Amino acid sequence: MDMHSVVVGTSGTTADDVIAVARGAARIEVSEAALDAVSASRQVIDDLAAKPEPVYGVSTGFGALAVRHISPELRAQLQRNIVRSHAAGMGAPVEREVVRALMFLRLKTLASGRTGVRPVVVGTMAAILNAGITPVVHEYGSLGCSGDLAPLSHCALTLMGEGEAEGPDGAVRPAAELLAEHGIEPVELREKEGLALLNGTDGMLGMLIMACADLARLFTVADVTAALSLEALLGTDRVLAPELHAIRPHPGQAASAANMLRVLEGSGLTGHHQDDAPRVQDAYSIRCAPQVAGAGRDTLAHARLVADRELASAVDNPVVLPDGRVESNGNFHGAPVAYVLDFLAIAAADLASIAERRTDRLLDKNRSHGLPPFLAGDPGVDSGLMIAQYTQAALVSEMKRLAVPASVDSIPSSAMQEDHVSMGWSAARKLRTAVDNLARVLAVELVAATRGVELREGLEPAPASRAVLAAVRRAGVEGPGGDRYLAPDLAAADAFVRSGKLIEAVESVTGRLD
Repeated sequence: MDMHSVVVGTSGTTADDVIAVARGAARIEVSEAALDAVSASRQVIDDLAAKPEPVYGVSTGFGALAVRHISPELRAQLQRNIVRSHAAGMGAPVEREVVRALMFLRLKTLASGRTGVRPVVVGTMAAILNAGITPVVHEYGSLGCSGDLAPLSHCALTLMGEGEAEGPDGAVRPAAELLAEHGIEPVELREKEGLALLNGTDGMLGMLIMACADLARLFTVADVTAALSLEALLGTDRVLAPELHAIRPHPGQAASAANMLRVLEGSGLTGHHQDDAPRVQDAYSIRCAPQVAGAGRDTLAHARLVADRELASAVDNPVVLPDGRVESNGNFHGAPVAYVLDFLAIAAADLASIAERRTDRLLDKNRSHGLPPFLAGDPGVDSGLMIAQYTQAALVSEMKRLAVPASVDSIPSSAMQEDHVSMGWSAARKLRTAVDNLARVLAVELVAATRGVELREGLEPAPASRAVLAAVRRAGVEGPGGDRYLAPDLAAADAFVRSGKLIEAVESVTGRLD
C-alpha cells in the first residue's frame, strides 16, 4: 500500500497526486494556509447571509429557481434538499478510482478558499477519503454543465451521512454506519455549502487525468508492437531515421520513430524487403506507424496541458474572489475538458485501427512475406490466430463508434436555464472504454508479432525483441505451435501490456524510451 501523503493547498494539485489518491492509498492533509483561506472566504458568505438582499447560492434557490429569496430558517433545509434532489443518478456504480478522483478534486477546489464553505466541510471530505469510504456514484446523471452535478451530489450525500457508500472492505452499506464506524461526524450543511459541493468538472477531469496516464504507457507499447511487427514482416527500418522526422517536426512523431529504432537496433530481420519478393516500400501500417502514434502523442500533450490548467482552477458558482466580491460565472462548463476527452478517443481509435491492420497483414500469407497462413502450426488443421484478429477487429469497430464526439451533443435542461451543456462526463466514460479496448488491441498485435518473429527461423531478432519474447513467454503467452484454448493467452498478453512489464523488458536493453 502506498502511504504517500498528499498535501492540499490553495493553488490546486498535480496529476500525480490525483492518481496517488484515486488508485493508491495516499493520505490527504489540508495545509494550514488552505484552512485559513477557507475560513476567510466563509466569513464573506456569513456576512452576506446576514444581509436582507438576496445573493445567488447563499439566500436564493438554484438554476431556474434562483428568483426565490430563501428566509434564514429555511436555508439549512435548502442545502440539504439540493444534495438530496440532485443525487439522482442511475445505472451501474462507477469505479472506485473514479469516485476517489472526483472527491479529491472537489476537495482541491474547496481548499482554494474561493467557494465559501466552512473548514469542517473540507476536513470531513478529507477524513472520508482517508478512511477508504467511497460513495456509490452511478453511471448516468451528469450533463457536464453546472459541473458533474449528480455524481458530486452522491458524494455530498455521504458527507451528510445519507445514502450508500462502499467501505474499505468493498461492501456497500449505509453511509451513516460507515461514518460512525470511523468516528466521522456527518456535516450539517449551511448557506452556499450544498452548491459548493456540486458545481465542479471533477469527475470528467479525474477520468481525463487517469486516461492520460494510461495512454502515455499505451503509446509506448504501440511503438514496441509496431517495431515487432516490422521485424516479423521483414520490413525496413530506414524510414525511422531521425533526419526524416526532423523535416516534419512534430515532436510525437519523432519520439515514436526514435522508440521504434531503439527497439530494432541490432535486428537481423530488418532490411530484407529486397530479398525474395522485392518491394520498394512497406505498407502504410508499417511505414506510417510513427506518424499515427506520434499524432496521438501530440494529442496527449495537448490534453495534459488542458488538465493542468483545470487542476489549477477553482470551479464553482458563485465564487468568492480575492477582493471579497461574490460573483456568478460559467466556469463550471465542461467544454475545455470535454473536447480533449473526445479528441483522445479519436486518437486511441486510430492507433487501434493501424495496429489491427498490422496484425491482419501478419496473418495473411499473401502479404506476410513467407509466414504461414494465420501463423498456424499446421494451416488447415490449425486456425492459428484467425479468430484473435476477429476479436481485435470487433474491439476496433467499437472504438470507432466510441470516437464519435459526445461534446457536440448538447441537450438543454433546467427549464432552458442550462440550455447548452458539455456532456463531458459522457465523453470521459466512453474514453475509459476506448482505453481498455486499445490495451486489448495492442495485446493481440503483441501475440501475433512475437509469434511471427519466432517463425523467422535462421534470422536473429533485435536484443530488445528477444527480451520481449522471453518476458511475454514467462507471462504465460505461448509461442508458435498447434491450436490451443486461445483466450487465456490473450488475457495474459493484455495483463502484460497493462502492467508495464512490456516496457520494462524493452528498457532493460534500450534504456528509457520516450
